[in-house]
Amino acid sequence: MYWVTPRHLAGDDDALAERVGDTLVGLEWRMWPTARDTILYVSPNGLCGAEWIRASYPFELGGLPVAWQLSARLHADSAMPEWNAYFTAGVPHEALTDLLVAIDGYDKADFGVEGPEMVLAALGAQGWARDVDRPRAGASDPGFSCTFSLELLPPLVRDSDLRPDGVGWQAWAEPVLGAPYLWCTSFSASIPHGLVAAFASSLASPVPVSRRTLPISAGGRLSIVRRG
Repeated sequence: MYWVTPRHLAGDDDALAERVGDTLVGLEWRMWPTARDTILYVSPNGLCGAEWIRASYPFELGGLPVAWQLSARLHADSAMPEWNAYFTAGVPHEALTDLLVAIDGYDKADFGVEGPEMVLAALGAQGWARDVDRPRAGASDPGFSCTFSLELLPPLVRDSDLRPDGVGWQAWAEPVLGAPYLWCTSFSASIPHGLVAAFASSLASPVPVSRRTLPISAGGRLSIVRRG
């Protein structure tokens, strides 16, 4: 067992499905398998869903297959999700589980007026630097191996906002410039910035995480704090 930093390069320890699933069960989300060989979890109020969709291979982000899809509706009978978020394998499960805890207890009143600044402030509090050219729409870790950016949405990332020029938060880890991404995530245009900030804050946390398997591509950039 290794305890390593930074978290955003630690990978998912090949346990993304299990760790996220355990968190959802602990939050009392209902679970069942689907006919598409996916596993669907639904929140107690029926408004939020989390689906392990890697087996169905719906589409890719940054050349990596999407593994988890999160979604939320304003009403249980709404035909269109209010927002969606997609995560590939390799994303640190701590950041995704912290996001799910935030979703489960989300109350817009707790955040007041939300905006992109919430996400950038969460990253800045952990020492991440804003993009020099786009200080209100992007930030990177001190080693420039992970980026958060407010961008035009990829073609298959949609929600209730059907405008063709929608933008949403995108994040990715690239341990070696020009090499394959370690993980990617995409948030649709309508997701509350407060929820993205919860994910960003956890992702950028300096607290070491435990891993049995370390990503090969990030080996030169991970610091092993201790071994078990």
